[in-house]
Amino acid sequence: MLNTHVRAVRDLRNNYPELAAIIKNRDQVIITNNGKSEAVLIGIEDYAAYEEFCHIRYVNEKLSESLEMAQDSNSKRYGHEEFWEMIRLMP
Repeated sequence: MLNTHVRAVRDLRNNYPELAAIIKNRDQVIITNNGKSEAVLIGIEDYAAYEEFCHIRYVNEKLSESLEMAQDSNSKRYGHEEFWEMIRLMP
């Protein structure tokens, strides 16, 4: 993203083509209502990259948690067959 533009919510209705052009230029638009920030418009490619970033971050956090649990000597360990049998019995 190159620049941030601040626009009133009424510009969504009155000047959308201009906002779309700003977004296509990989800039972002902060939408305000009564002077307060309410939303951010970004291009779909930037949104997809953000979603991927969030997903990778979530997976990394869960992997770290599972590694910590695996190193804990009090953690219950299941064999392959025992694990899948337990999964099959879940409601």
